[in-house]
Amino acid sequence: MSGQWNGPFPPRSRPIRVEGGIRARTARGAIGSTWWSKRFLAVLESFALGTRLTRGRAYARAGQVLSLTVAPGRVTATVQGSRTSPYEVTVALAPLPEPVWARVEASLAEQAIYSARLLAGEMPPDIEEVFAAAGAPLFPRRLADLSLSCSCPDPAVPCKHLAATFYLLAEAFDLDPFQILRWRGRDREELLARLRTLRGAVPPDADSHADAVGPDPGTSGAAATDPATATDPAAVAGAAAAAIGAAPALADVTSP
Repeated sequence: MSGQWNGPFPPRSRPIRVEGGIRARTARGAIGSTWWSKRFLAVLESFALGTRLTRGRAYARAGQVLSLTVAPGRVTATVQGSRTSPYEVTVALAPLPEPVWARVEASLAEQAIYSARLLAGEMPPDIEEVFAAAGAPLFPRRLADLSLSCSCPDPAVPCKHLAATFYLLAEAFDLDPFQILRWRGRDREELLARLRTLRGAVPPDADSHADAVGPDPGTSGAAATDPATATDPAAVAGAAAAAIGAAPALADVTSP
């Protein structure tokens, strides 16, 4: 970040209002409605950023973020600030190495319910344990895990433009948990294709591990099961396996 001004900090300024920006869905209170988006935002909020968080939320709710793109290892955004040209924002997190992904995929393939939950728009509650057992965390744990940049003149990192990006990224994760996995290095299609291949080699009784976990009440789509068979592990596993190949893609508005 660069710029010139009198004193150690840039002067407080008002952003240029824009039309058609990405606006946070929540008008007040906390941003992020699922456990996985809240877990992600906990990293940001642990940085003790004070007013930058408040202003970042205001930017997110005012639609100042013009674009947001999730790619493996990299999130990019354009944020309209007080200058004529929008600022360019980058949030980078190193993709997980292939050996780690191989271990994660092997674990996910052992239980079809993981794929069923993801396809239903849910992040399995114990998926962090799967990644930890594979040797890498799913979410960044500290600021040093991230490479953050913004073209604004504010020397603080993260600035309010980065904070706004974080909040809207959390809402993107709310809508589609596959975006988290994409950021960590696996596209939806690639992951599901690998799980299909691995599940072809899974022993028939492997799905017996899924009997303690079933779809949440109200789950819809290919992951849902009939109430009469909801407690039948074979039925749950069968529906989940079918979902891997048959479910339609979730709306993906933040991937290139």
